[in-house]
Amino acid sequence: MEQINNIQVVPCTNSNYLKPFRVHYSQNGTKKSWDFMRTHDSVSVLIFNTTCHCFVLVKQFRPAVYMCEWERSKSQLSQPPEQPEGEAGGEEGAEATPAEAKAPEEGNEGEKGEGACPNQPPASAGVTYELCAGLVDKPHLSLEEIARQEVLEECGYDVPVNKLRRITSYRSGVGVTGAKQTMFYAEVSDENRVGEGGGSAQEGELIEVVKVPLHEAMTFAFDESIPKTMGVIFSFIWFHSNMSPKYKISTNV
Repeated sequence: MEQINNIQVVPCTNSNYLKPFRVHYSQNGTKKSWDFMRTHDSVSVLIFNTTCHCFVLVKQFRPAVYMCEWERSKSQLSQPPEQPEGEAGGEEGAEATPAEAKAPEEGNEGEKGEGACPNQPPASAGVTYELCAGLVDKPHLSLEEIARQEVLEECGYDVPVNKLRRITSYRSGVGVTGAKQTMFYAEVSDENRVGEGGGSAQEGELIEVVKVPLHEAMTFAFDESIPKTMGVIFSFIWFHSNMSPKYKISTNV
């Protein structure tokens, strides 16, 4: 997961997942247009292991997040370093030049891997913590059945469909895609673990299963140094409001 190299950014002219469109419309007599992407709806599952009293999340590399971080780092490097008044350079007290700033730290070269591009951030810049989730791309299956398959593939737990509790559905990416995600809750135990998870090998998924103890959940949710989706934050708050009294364990920060 941490070895990312040979990166190429090319135009996306044909995709099974994203289709760009432009809509023209009138609103209160004013003509407008908006670009959007049509994509699949999705499901997500908040998994709580009752054996160890912990949440089961997935951790994976997200190219979109990685490229955003790369663009941000390039933008920062393009800005000239600020110098305090009265210091016009010189060896003593001189700030790092852009060339010096973009030199990799010692020990990071192996993480970036052979064939890394200049200024390329480490792979960890694109790794995020998420709920188990998947696309709604099987018309013959219900949302619950798709969610069940994702829990089995990504996390290795076999959860009956009737044990999935629907939390809610909401729109995500409303400025770009407007896709709907439906969130479920599933309680599992170590006895339900029938595999290692890790995602579908056929689809090239590389997923790490991560456990977050219940008593650390809210601290985890609001720790900005931990890259995570809004679904993680919202679902932990939902659990705190609806389920934590059942386990008599405080999830307060």
